[in-house]
Amino acid sequence: MDSHEVISKAVERTSFKEVASQMGVSLSLAYKWSQPDEQQGSGTANPLDRVRQLYEITRDPQLIQWLCHKANGVFVQNPAGGGPRGMELMPATQEIVQQFADLLTAISKSAADDRITGEEAAHIRKVWDELKRFTEGFVRLCEKGDFAHLVEELKTHQPRR
Repeated sequence: MDSHEVISKAVERTSFKEVASQMGVSLSLAYKWSQPDEQQGSGTANPLDRVRQLYEITRDPQLIQWLCHKANGVFVQNPAGGGPRGMELMPATQEIVQQFADLLTAISKSAADDRITGEEAAHIRKVWDELKRFTEGFVRLCEKGDFAHLVEELKTHQPRR
């Protein structure tokens, strides 16, 4: 789905008039955001395209992480190349189980004193994000049926434990 289509769908929950008013822009500009960009139609670069462009220029995932945080979520980047490469099925599944065990260990150690500090929470988040990244790559290869490439990544993949 293109960005202008995402905006059109999102505005269905309210109205262009409300969006324009709340954002301090003209109604005309708000409508243009829901049209293809200037190169394809009469629209103009919309806020989603501008954020994407800023990310493409800086390659700083904190931009996307901030936006996800504002939406009460978190951004976890997919592994490069669509998944862990050179991984055999059994070692890969064992790695996922080990990473999950590492997550539970981090949580248990942090909560042992009935409180979790900011530093401990950051460590838990890091372990959780690594588990999600690794598992997403594994699932992508499973979906492709690409078990031939399921030992390289396992050899090079060294999560910080």
